[in-house]
Amino acid sequence: MKRLLVGGAGGTPSNNFIQSIKESSEKVFIIGMTSDPYDLCKANVEKRHLIPNAREKDYYLILEEIISENEPEFIHVQNDFEVLAISRFRNKLKKMNVITCLPKHESVVNCIDKLKSWEIWEKSEIEVPKSLIIKDEHDLKEAFKNLGNTIWIRSIKGAAGNGALPTSDVDFAKSWIDYFDGWGKFMAAEYLSPTSVTWMSLWDKGELIVAQGRKRLNWAFNDRTLSGVTGITGTGVTVSDPLVDKIAQKAILSIDSKPHGVWSVDMTYDSKGMPNPTEINIGRFFTTSLFFTKLGLNMPYIYLKLAFGEELPEIKKKINPLPPDYAWIRGMDTKPVLTNMKKISEYKKDLKKRRSLYI
Repeated sequence: MKRLLVGGAGGTPSNNFIQSIKESSEKVFIIGMTSDPYDLCKANVEKRHLIPNAREKDYYLILEEIISENEPEFIHVQNDFEVLAISRFRNKLKKMNVITCLPKHESVVNCIDKLKSWEIWEKSEIEVPKSLIIKDEHDLKEAFKNLGNTIWIRSIKGAAGNGALPTSDVDFAKSWIDYFDGWGKFMAAEYLSPTSVTWMSLWDKGELIVAQGRKRLNWAFNDRTLSGVTGITGTGVTVSDPLVDKIAQKAILSIDSKPHGVWSVDMTYDSKGMPNPTEINIGRFFTTSLFFTKLGLNMPYIYLKLAFGEELPEIKKKINPLPPDYAWIRGMDTKPVLTNMKKISEYKKDLKKRRSLYI
C-alpha cells in the first residue's frame, strides 16, 4: 500500500486531489498536513498533522519530523508557496526516500512569479496582456497612461485572485497597493475581458501524457470581492478548442522545453477572441480536478502512477478526451453537481417562455 503525504489537507484543492486518489482502484494510506487547524479537521485522510506555513523558518524542520514519523513514499502539495518550498527541498526529500514529481526548480520559480512568466511569454512572441511592475506612484501613473483607462492590478505571487483589482481610478489603485504594502510586489496589466479558460495537463519529461480544457462560466462568491475574482470557480464547463490547446502548449514549452508533472495554464480572452496566458499553476492541479475524475479522467491518479514510474492507465486520446459542455457546479456546504449545458439551457428557455407572458 502506497503511503502519501498531502499538503493543504482539508482545503478544497487538496480534498479534491485526495478524493480522486481514493476513487481509483488502488488502496492508499494518506497522511494529511496543513498550516490551518480548521482545514485539518475536514481532511479525509488516515492521519493528520499541523505544520507551519511553508514560508516560516521551521517549516522544513517540522516536515522532516513528520516524514520520519510516517515514512511517506510520495509528497504532493496544492499551494504555490508550498510547491516552491517542496521544490527547493527536493534533494533533501529524495535522500529521505520521498518522491516529488515536479518540474525543474527554475521552471517552478518562473511560474510562481507571474512577472517572470509574463516576460518569458512576451519574448516568445505569445499574445499576453501588456503589463508592468508597479514600484512607485510614477509606475502606477504610467500604467494608466499606457495600459488603458481600466487596468488590472494583482500581486506578482500568490493565487486565488490575491490582491486582484480592476480599476479606472488612480487614487483608489494607490490606496489599494498601500493597503497590501504592494509597491514592487504588484504588477499592472491591460484589462482584457471577464472570459477565461484553463488547460490542465500532465507531462513525462517533455512528453504530453494528457490534457483537458475547461472554461469558467463564473466565480463563486464573486459579489464578495471588489475585483469579482475569488479564485473559486463557481461553474466550470469542459471545452475542446484547438486554439486553446495550441497556446497552452506554447506557453508551457516556452518556459520549459521538457516539462514534467502537472502544468495548469490560466488564459483570458482579449477583444479579438485570442486566449492570453496569464499564469501557470505549476506542480499542482486546479481546484476542480475532481470534476474530470467524475467524468472518467482521473488525472491525480495518473500523476501518482507517473511519480512512481509505474505503467499508466490507458489514455485513448491525449488532448481533451472528455466530451464538451459538461458542467461542474460548486457552492458552499453542498456537494458539487455534475450536469451539462443542455440541461441548464432548458431551465433558461422555460423561464424565458414564462416571462414572455408578462413582458
